Amino acid sequence: MMDMRIAALLVLLALGLGTAAAQDIALAGRMGDKALLMFQGRSVVLAVGQASGGTRLLRWEQDAAVVEHGGAQHRLRVGAAPSRLGTAAAPGAGREIVIPVGPGGHFLTEGAINGRSVRFMVDTGATLVALSRAEATRIGLDLRGARAVQTQTAGGVAAAQMLPLQRVRIGEVEIYDVMALVTEAQMPYILLGNSFLDRFQWRRENDVMRLERK
Repeated sequence: MMDMRIAALLVLLALGLGTAAAQDIALAGRMGDKALLMFQGRSVVLAVGQASGGTRLLRWEQDAAVVEHGGAQHRLRVGAAPSRLGTAAAPGAGREIVIPVGPGGHFLTEGAINGRSVRFMVDTGATLVALSRAEATRIGLDLRGARAVQTQTAGGVAAAQMLPLQRVRIGEVEIYDVMALVTEAQMPYILLGNSFLDRFQWRRENDVMRLERK
């Protein structure tokens, strides 16, 4: 009986610790190279390289603060929805992605490629997920085994490389082995093309796009 009580107590403690570890974080402002972060209503100012409560400010990427918590990276922007720390879903656990419309009518969302934080723009006219060589280098893609191809652009034929991405994640949904195109052109976002979108039934509802896993 005592062993059962102890086991039950340990389960309750584990649940409580899991709940306590989960917290929201948002970027409230920027002061030079310092970020004003909000943790569950508590404000913290971090310089690049500093940490608080297990969360470290790694760097700035234009207007986005990249922080690391528990081995996962999060990109935070002023005015964007808070990120949830300490509650990453099991790989592939989620089934639906909801992306709100952004400036200019584009559907933009934060995500990750092979565990590295990126920013996507949905492009239903793109055959593949597409990213610049500079972005591929930033997130550590190994292009040595990529297949050389040629693409048709507005400026003519351009050289590019194709390779499969091991993991592409948005929210709680993770898709494996997604073919991508790496181009020499500079791109403000990674285009979320049909090599990812074709894994879903997708539809637009007013100001959101819903992607439901097939």
